[in-house]
Amino acid sequence: MDETGKPEHDHRHSDHKSKRRAEWLAQAGILTEALPFMRRYAGETLVIKYGGHAMGDAELAKLFARDVVLLKQCGINPILVHGGGPQIGAMLEKMKIKSEFVDGLRVTDAESVGIVEMVLCGQINKSITASLVEAGGRGIGISGKDGGLVRARKLTRKKRDPDSNIEQVLDLGFVGEPEKVDPTILDDLRSTDLIPVIAPIGLGADGETYNINADTVAGAIAAAVGARRLLMLTDVTGVLDKNGQLIADITLAEADALMQDGTLTGGMIPKVETCMNAMNQGVEAAVILDGRVPHAILLEMFTAHGSGTMIHRS
Repeated sequence: MDETGKPEHDHRHSDHKSKRRAEWLAQAGILTEALPFMRRYAGETLVIKYGGHAMGDAELAKLFARDVVLLKQCGINPILVHGGGPQIGAMLEKMKIKSEFVDGLRVTDAESVGIVEMVLCGQINKSITASLVEAGGRGIGISGKDGGLVRARKLTRKKRDPDSNIEQVLDLGFVGEPEKVDPTILDDLRSTDLIPVIAPIGLGADGETYNINADTVAGAIAAAVGARRLLMLTDVTGVLDKNGQLIADITLAEADALMQDGTLTGGMIPKVETCMNAMNQGVEAAVILDGRVPHAILLEMFTAHGSGTMIHRS
């Protein structure tokens, strides 16, 4: 008992109640901020490129699945396109199949394309769909082959020999690029509670299987379905300026200028190009965001400050 005659634990109980009340008010504030954004995007399609650390980290993968299911429950139509480079590399090594890279693309011969398809369409795709089901949603795994979704052609790359200055055509094997995307299967799934999870494999004119860069597939699908947003999850905070600081938003023209003046380097160049191509084909805006940040897609979609770098028209 204290000098007032009341049990001392009452103070602690009061402090606990105050703390809980503050937490509830904070949660109410979050919901109040999110609600207008939920209304804005209700009925809209989002294409999300999922890969990198976000996919490899078990805890982040669980949070990501819950967030995607929440988007669907809010009346938004999420479509996932996943990568799988590290898992493919590990399987090829396990099977003692050598593989090399040219300009960041894995050379895929007849022997390894079957392994690529097995890992992407089997191991990875089914793991993601299972995580969505575990989170209370209904994920459905498909590849670019299903329903004729992605028709592909062989990707050609040219490289100039520095000594002779002669341009050479590089043969990357069964590496393709989207020639045509038929979104019929995705249109059919849109009216259901199913969440499509797409492996970046395409079908060639003669029935060949092509391994396609997941970023490229995500951009092509976003354009074909008329997505409101293309979200590209990466392992960096977004587009950085020359001082390494995050650029929160840029226009198409500014993105092009950053490419021309050398601010963008390495793997960020094809990511920004994919975003720009998708927007030139009707996607309203694209966002490059850090998949290592918990709830990155919710922060981007449902808060005023967003997350990562948004590329927009003007």
